[in-house]
Amino acid sequence: MKDKSLKKKKLPKVLLTIVLIIGAAAGFIAFNASRNMKVMNRTLESGMKALSEYAEVTPVDAGDFEQIKMYGFMKFNVSQYDVRDLGNLSVMTVNMGFMQMVSYVITPYEKNMPLMSMDFMYILGKRKAYAEFYDLVPDRTDGSYTDVLDALKGFEDRYSSLEDIAASPAWYDDLMTVVLHKAGKRSDDEKLEEMFCDAVRTYMEKADELDELSAAEKAEKLELTQQYSDNLITKGGVSTDVFKKALGEDTTKEFFDKVFFGTERRK
Repeated sequence: MKDKSLKKKKLPKVLLTIVLIIGAAAGFIAFNASRNMKVMNRTLESGMKALSEYAEVTPVDAGDFEQIKMYGFMKFNVSQYDVRDLGNLSVMTVNMGFMQMVSYVITPYEKNMPLMSMDFMYILGKRKAYAEFYDLVPDRTDGSYTDVLDALKGFEDRYSSLEDIAASPAWYDDLMTVVLHKAGKRSDDEKLEEMFCDAVRTYMEKADELDELSAAEKAEKLELTQQYSDNLITKGGVSTDVFKKALGEDTTKEFFDKVFFGTERRK
């Protein structure tokens, strides 16, 4: 009887300890999420300001895709913009507690530029930064385009001191001449913000130097972009697979065409 009484007295203490541990963990995650959101939003704001230095940026109604909910805990806030004399910009942000992420994609239609895709992730005190440039052009050996690639390679070199992240092979690797996959810590936040803005400025400086494409060239650029988007749906990709599993293939394609790459608005 004495042993049973002791067990009953100890049980509430065990439960209290568990509750305290869970509460401390939740508080730790919430505290880091708040700090990371501030950094993420500041970085995005700086990048948008850098973009507006080169072109007029006009919001576009993303419709039903303005907010995308997945699995009950993932809520993507989506914004779409028209970048004057260039193309489509889509911005997604998400706060999942333990991770915050901003996705920033410029899809050019009026200039012979690569598609630029950036993902910056904040995972508690760790950081991941991806900047990828997809050669969705008819001829990547064209002189004006190689000038663009040279400028982007210069941008890549400026961040060689950051730790590289190994990426798994993917079907679209051959479409990228310039790609940065970097890792960092909280102490690298200013450097990563600089990297975000530097990517935008380097990209836009080269876009400003190019002539507008002819109607036929724009049609070809649109076709190449649509092919890439459709191949993501059929062949898959890290982020694409997440969307397909949660939303279904048809809805994911609709999102890509209407908002993420904006091909539908260019037809």
